[in-house]
Amino acid sequence: MEWLLGALGGLIGGNAAGAAKNSLGPGGNSIAGALGGLLGGGLGGNAIGNLIGGGDVAHIVGQLGGGGVTGAILTAIVGAVMKGRKA
Repeated sequence: MEWLLGALGGLIGGNAAGAAKNSLGPGGNSIAGALGGLLGGGLGGNAIGNLIGGGDVAHIVGQLGGGGVTGAILTAIVGAVMKGRKA
């Protein structure tokens, strides 16, 4: 379940980051964000969950938030690299 929440948060975060700058297109933003959420959602999710308190709701919010942050970061990095390659 944690991987699904991380991927969902990453998907949202990736599309938000791609909409701001260095977009990879809707599909690219979604893939990069979901991969970032899968890779970092657990680490960030645990940190966020511990900051806002224990419990099931805190765990869910932490996983979504952690996945969203790492998904946005990975999308921004990949978008910047791809933009640099085109120049």
